[in-house]
This record gives sequence, structure tokens and C-alpha cells, in this order.
Amino acid sequence: MDPAAAPRNSKQQQTAELGEDRLAWLALALAPGLGPKRILDAMRELDSAGQIFTLPLTALEGLKFPAEAAQFIFDGKARRAAEEEWARTRALDATVVSYACAEYPERLREIYDPPPVLWVRGDVKLLRRPAIAVVGTRHPTPYGSGITEMLSRDLAARRLLIVSGMARGIDSCAHKGALAARMPTVAVWGTGIDVVYPKENRKLAEQILETGGAIVSEVPIGTFPAPQNFPRRNRILSGLSVAVLVVEAGENSGTRVTARCAAEQNRELFAVPGNVTNKGSWTPNTLIKQGAKLVATWEDVWEDLPSHVGLELEAEAPAASKAEAGASLLPDPVLRPQEAMVLEVLRTDESLQIDEILELLETQLTSSEVFTALFELEMAGRVRQLPGKNYVRTM
Repeated sequence: MDPAAAPRNSKQQQTAELGEDRLAWLALALAPGLGPKRILDAMRELDSAGQIFTLPLTALEGLKFPAEAAQFIFDGKARRAAEEEWARTRALDATVVSYACAEYPERLREIYDPPPVLWVRGDVKLLRRPAIAVVGTRHPTPYGSGITEMLSRDLAARRLLIVSGMARGIDSCAHKGALAARMPTVAVWGTGIDVVYPKENRKLAEQILETGGAIVSEVPIGTFPAPQNFPRRNRILSGLSVAVLVVEAGENSGTRVTARCAAEQNRELFAVPGNVTNKGSWTPNTLIKQGAKLVATWEDVWEDLPSHVGLELEAEAPAASKAEAGASLLPDPVLRPQEAMVLEVLRTDESLQIDEILELLETQLTSSEVFTALFELEMAGRVRQLPGKNYVRTM
């Protein structure tokens, strides 16, 4: 056998695995100057997606492709780029889902400009499950972080898929809440599925995949953070979901883009009210004034979900899962007196510095008793320590 033939055969095998039509979708997604709407309009003009590789240059220009894109496809560069991108994707044990694939989420097809191609690491089947997008500020208050984790945990425990962008702040808290319920969650990135952003969330990304979740992007492997990618990513967050939940976000937050997308896509919009003196409460409080559903507990979301979604979730949850879902709602174990006293002075909406805690309890407990109680409460998940020896009570 000719050694030089081996790479070609391997490449042909990979291309066959991808399929000619899916390769064509991928090629167009990589072509310069083509956006989602133009690609979808062009594909509707063809008998099959793979036909794009055989069209003459004039026909490609007739599909309203820019000259640069038409030449890129006609010269065969688009096909080669797609084959190379597919090889990189398979090396990550990931896959490409095109608009024409059966695995492509139906809800995402409904939006004005659905991504022609999705790169997916993890469980592709999750993209078709009933989901809620949980979004908010990158700089949440302790209250915002706590309520996000609590709501995400409780909704995930009832098998509603939590979708978010894995950004700092509320997004990360949403994923952590789902993971706390030992349920999968989906992160939609504005980078390539191999580029973790922010970098400190690398462990969170690994946990999402280890728990059976998925990482999704509409941009190619190796795409680094670019400001324009994140607002565009937000339409996918809402597009994948039956509803969007906004926790904390300022007046000019990118979360408003997601809320606007939800309204345009006819998705249910929920918001958690906040302290009116906190600038992070501006967006959720304004959305509530404009008609978004006020949310304090998971029941507030559940009762306003489309009826068919609630029935679907209840039907697919086995008895064991239902029992487990309620486990987090059982009474908390009895605390030692010192722990109860420390917990009593802590709040969920505002952190207290260690010196403040010691001052509040100085006539009741020694400093060593306070330190021991805080340690035990933190180990039990009842208290969270923030930078600077600040403590907050968890939800």
C-alpha cells in the first residue's frame, strides 16, 4: 500500500462520516462574509446542500454571496476548510450539528436568524430538551448569587434544563445550581468550544461535561473572545429555551439583549425583583414593570410554563428522580447552639465581615466558637465565604 495514500483515505473516511450535505453547511459557515440569514436563504434555493460545491462562480454570485465568499467556495477553499475543521472537531471528541440535521433543536429553528451550524461538546440530545435560560450581571450581589443557585438547583431538580453563557457572575451561578442538583446543564459560548472564557471557569467547564452536560458555540474551533460574539450568542440562549429568567443586571447590561431576544422570539420572560437602591436591580425591576413574571421561588416559574412543557417534564421523570428532586426541600439538620447563633446574624442579601460578626456576638460567643461555627456552617453549605473574610448565608 502506498503510504502517501493513507492520509487521503483517512481524510475521505472522515468526510464520509460527516456527510456531503453537513460538510456543505460547515463550508458555508466558514466562508468569509456570510451571515446566518444569507446562508439559510441560499440553501433554500438548492436541491441539496452538497450542490454548493458544484455550482459555477456565476451561480454562486446569483445566490447573493459576496464576491470574496463566492470565490472562496468556487476555488475549493471552503471545502478544504470544512474538512480541516471537521478533523479538529473530532479530535476534541465533539461534533458539528447543521441546520438540516435531525439533532438540530427545533426551538432554535423558530428564531429569525438561527445559526447554520453548531459546534457541540457533550450530549447533543440535550439541545432538544425543555430549557430555561438563566442570565444576569457579571458582578452579582451575594443575594443575586444565592437566589440564582437556589432557583437553578430547584428547577434542574425538576428536570428543566438550565442554559446559560458560563460568564462570570450569574451565568456561572446558574450552572453551579444545576450541578448541585446533579443534573446536566448547557453552556453557550461566544468562543470556540476549545477556548474556555473566562479562564477561571475551566474547572466549571470540565464539571459540565463530566455531569453529562454540553458546551455549544456557533463559531469555529480556536475562536478567541471577541466583543461582537457575545451579544450574538445571546439569541441562541433564548432560542434554545422555552423561557428566560433574569436575576440581576444593570441598565446597560448585555442581559437586556437576551431579554429583548426572548420577547422577539415569543419566549416567556421571568425576573427576580431586587433592591431598588442597587443598580443591578434596574433591568429585572424594569422588566417586571413591563410585564415579565415576578419570580421568588421555582413554583413561580413552573406554574407559568407552557402546559405541554410541564406535562413533558413530569412524564419523563422516573419515580426515583422525583423523590431525589424533593430531597433538597427536606428540613435542615439540627444545628448546634453556637452554629444557630452565628447563622442567625448572617444574611442572604448582604455579606458581613468577620470583625462585624465577632462584634455582634461578642457577649454570647468567644472568637474561637465563632470561627468553629463558621467553619462547620461552611462545610455544611449553609454559609459561603467571600473574599476578604466576608460571609453570607446561602439560600
